[in-house]
Amino acid sequence: MSSDIHKIRNIGISAHIDSGKTTLTERILFYTQRIHAIHDVKGKDGVGATMDHMELERERGITITSAATHVEWKNHRINIIDTPGHVDFTIEVERSLQVLDGAVLVLCAVAGVQSQSITVDRQMKRYKVPRIAFVNKCDRSGANPERVSRALRDKLGHNPVLLQLPIGLEAKFEGVIDLVEMQAIYFGGDNGEKIEIREIPAELLADAEERHAELLDAASMFSDELMEAALEDRATPDLIRAAVRKGVLALDLTPVLMGSAYKNKGVQPLMDAVTRYLPDPTDVPIEAIDIDHDGAALALHPDPDAQTVAYAFKLDEGRYGQLTFLRVYQGTLKKGDTVFQSRTGKKIKIGRLVRMHADKMEDIELASAGDIVGIFGIDCHTGDTFTGPGPRISMTSMYVPEPVISLSVHPVDSKAQDNMSKALSRFTKEDPTFRVHLDPESNETIISGMGELHLDVYVERMKREYSAEVETGAPQVAYREAISRRADFDYLHKKQTGGSGQYAKVVGYIEPLTEGDYEFVDEVRGGRIPTEYVPACDKGFRSSLAKGSLIGFPVVGVRAVLTDGNSHAVDSSDMAFMTASRMAFRDAYKKAKPQILEPVMRVSVEGPGEFQGAFYRSLMQRRGTVLGSTEDAGFARVDADVPLAEMFGYSTDLRSATQGKAEFTMEFSKYAPAPKEVSDELLKKYRTNVSDEEDA
Repeated sequence: MSSDIHKIRNIGISAHIDSGKTTLTERILFYTQRIHAIHDVKGKDGVGATMDHMELERERGITITSAATHVEWKNHRINIIDTPGHVDFTIEVERSLQVLDGAVLVLCAVAGVQSQSITVDRQMKRYKVPRIAFVNKCDRSGANPERVSRALRDKLGHNPVLLQLPIGLEAKFEGVIDLVEMQAIYFGGDNGEKIEIREIPAELLADAEERHAELLDAASMFSDELMEAALEDRATPDLIRAAVRKGVLALDLTPVLMGSAYKNKGVQPLMDAVTRYLPDPTDVPIEAIDIDHDGAALALHPDPDAQTVAYAFKLDEGRYGQLTFLRVYQGTLKKGDTVFQSRTGKKIKIGRLVRMHADKMEDIELASAGDIVGIFGIDCHTGDTFTGPGPRISMTSMYVPEPVISLSVHPVDSKAQDNMSKALSRFTKEDPTFRVHLDPESNETIISGMGELHLDVYVERMKREYSAEVETGAPQVAYREAISRRADFDYLHKKQTGGSGQYAKVVGYIEPLTEGDYEFVDEVRGGRIPTEYVPACDKGFRSSLAKGSLIGFPVVGVRAVLTDGNSHAVDSSDMAFMTASRMAFRDAYKKAKPQILEPVMRVSVEGPGEFQGAFYRSLMQRRGTVLGSTEDAGFARVDADVPLAEMFGYSTDLRSATQGKAEFTMEFSKYAPAPKEVSDELLKKYRTNVSDEEDA
């Protein structure tokens, strides 16, 4: 196997739920001889897909955690990460994209660009990940790859270019026409393993020539050499591929390939496209932070002889202890080496180094720049950086969205208490979007996450993996409080208790902030408040935001402006000004007409067009605001903003209303003022709880 860094590809496979990502990965493993039998995702044969190695994944037929494997294809080493499509597990996609150099965006030939396709595409754009598109399920009724290609342009803003045309569609789908080589490719054998190259069928030749010309036009924008060759009618496949690769690396071109992973057609040409068009580790700029120089930006180079820099992007608890997935960005990592954990400065010895294949592994002696590997027996968190001797370097942290839903969990007995603590400790290290805290008032353990399914999976994993029998309380929505108008404050804090007293006066106002959660402005002139006490005022205002007086949730969107004040030569202190600011905020907050904000989710419902009316009804009944709808080839989609509090149990209602034929995805959109009846109900509930606690 070549160790040439130019022959390494680190790719992810991302898509909407049920677009066939895991099925595609299963076929790739088969054709690269990593596995010798193909299994279904749903596990009908009792085995399940290789990459869905968790029992829960096989039961539910969905991908929950990103799984890593590596394959060899035509003298290239390809590290593949199969990522979940469900938005509740969005952090799995985020952390994978950060360490990948390229991606395959899988799209359904029938449904096309779906809601989660838009989300994963936005994530790819955030990390500037070059991608190629694979239109899957061309054997399905209603398949239309050209419509999907148009949707790539219209809905995602891509510049798609067809590299293939289908030979037949739906039940008549037989193979693909390669528009670069201008030849027909068929897939024979029991599992499509025999590639048969033939001439393009006569009835498809005119269309193929027209599309070949379109390909030349699109690709020649990235190569003057190809443009000249095309004008002189001497364009070669190598020139076309070089131009397409240049466009892909510049994020200005998206090659579109097609096939049917389930019917074993089109996978091998996709693998060829991965090696030809997606970047190797040297093509992608790598930026880190120099900790020793105040976080200055530092460019890394995938040089095996440079200082080692490796990034922990995922943790997993295996039977041999914690397994840490690393992407080696620079240098070489050897078994027995000592590295430094940038966050803590601790020395760590590399005991066991492995290359992953789903839940199996192969021991290796060393890993070089560009590799994705696993190490055992180190205590770290997701996002930690490990370096060799030299400057302290840290990779930039990934984007972590805030949790939107909470549950209370409590163990049934003391044994479950210990096991639950172990489980929660592990899950919070593994997943930055999964949070745990103890409610100081109710003394309950609260877990927070990205959605019902997210928390449901973790509760189920506690029971299965840790034998922690827990009971859950009602889901709690992460409400917020905010002010709706300006309110002035003029507060004097004066206390004399013998000895030095406390004295601080603060004057100013609070007002709504349109962007961000909090802003402090110091407009005090003439030294009315000594400059050393101004940070204490800021701290006092900030601490007041932790819990609002309406329903006890954090306050957001506040600008606190300090205009005047007074101090005492002896009795003033940081503590006095912090207290004065807190009390001033409390008084002004009541006058600023506070309101309750509720989290609003962007919901996309998709399914057969005959149920479009049911989609509208189900969303409107839940206080949804419909943003738009599309219907294409009997397939309908409705997008709406719906308050999270109304979304509990929606999946069951939607299944009932559509005979189980529709699905939905949701992601956090914004915070918006809650209607009066909702606010009144929340206020009533909060006051009842407070009075009950006071009576107790």
